[in-house]
Amino acid sequence: MLKSMHSYIKNIIEKDPSVHSYLEAMLLYPSVYAILIYRLAAFLYRIKLYFFARLFSQLGRLLTGIEIHPGAKIGKNLFMDHGAAIVIGQTSIIGDNCVIYHGVTLGSTEIELDKEARRHPKIGTGVVIGAGAKILGPIEIHDGAKIGANAVVLKDVPENSTAVGIPARNLLKRSENSEIKVYR
Repeated sequence: MLKSMHSYIKNIIEKDPSVHSYLEAMLLYPSVYAILIYRLAAFLYRIKLYFFARLFSQLGRLLTGIEIHPGAKIGKNLFMDHGAAIVIGQTSIIGDNCVIYHGVTLGSTEIELDKEARRHPKIGTGVVIGAGAKILGPIEIHDGAKIGANAVVLKDVPENSTAVGIPARNLLKRSENSEIKVYR
């Protein structure tokens, strides 16, 4: 776990130009505490100690302002810049090397009685989600996509594209030869 946290802190230093030292990133970034507490809560959740998993999750929310359900699945190097008011729902799946800014919600659009059903978004690898964005329902944000600030995303977002607006629409997609195509 220490090795993965070291990698995580190095990732923050690489992604945030305002960080001046390893110590600063380790001690002063709520994202670090949120991920540490989430990893512990997720372990407890996997071994079916649900009460204690949720207890640690709620303590993490009180400490950092970031609420991550212990049932969520989060890959490596998720960087939550500024961190405040981020909510990640129970069946959310987040790939590696994503960036989430403050005020983002990965939520559900309905209460499904089937506890095994995925109700929250699946976020691919390398996705950037702008401040205040709401991504709702069992949709997929594919690898390399960017979600604009305050967007409300209710439909899948293709790979390497940008979604903006309320409701969000896919604005740009970069093709393999770097051409930009506009979607309407």
